[in-house]
Amino acid sequence: MRYTGPSCRQCRREGTKLFLKGTKCFTEKCPVERRPTPPGQHGANTARRRKTSEYSKQLREKQKIKRIYGLSEKQFRNTFERVSTLPGITGHNLLSALETRLDNIVYRMGFAASRKAARQLVRHRHVEIGGRRVDVPSYQVAPGQEVTVRMKSREQASVMAAMDQSSRGAPLSWIAVDKESFSGRVLERPSRPSIPIAAQEQLVVELYSK
Repeated sequence: MRYTGPSCRQCRREGTKLFLKGTKCFTEKCPVERRPTPPGQHGANTARRRKTSEYSKQLREKQKIKRIYGLSEKQFRNTFERVSTLPGITGHNLLSALETRLDNIVYRMGFAASRKAARQLVRHRHVEIGGRRVDVPSYQVAPGQEVTVRMKSREQASVMAAMDQSSRGAPLSWIAVDKESFSGRVLERPSRPSIPIAAQEQLVVELYSK
């Protein structure tokens, strides 16, 4: 079941910014900046008493990555099981698979302010791949495929605002974006160094390998 509560509580629980609220995450209004303790009445005490067992570290890292990409437990586990059979480093393959989800690609290309907004854009059939409408957020975008915001959807205020703010982050080497045509292309599968996520994915591999 996907979490539907306040997004900022998730960031405070993990003790770091997960960038779930778009532009708000870059302002002084960000709750993580103002209240850097876990949510709840005893949040500050919880932070001091937090367990540091190996299992606890592994679980927190899984929760953090899962929340960054906005997946349910079942979706995250299914993704892990799928990539665990692939050649290469499982942790790297996991992040690569999460990065090439259509909702994440739409977010990375700057057509949505957050992954949540990108997921909504995809579900409402505002996005095309190779000229064909795709409304499945988990669709795996392959290298060479072109992602485009539909012509009738380009004037949406949320899309325009996201495009204006998209210059905040550094461009990714494995994605090419043409803002004029509201389109972008995945050039290659992202390698670990090209994925700007501060995560210890190996801890997730160790957790699921028990």
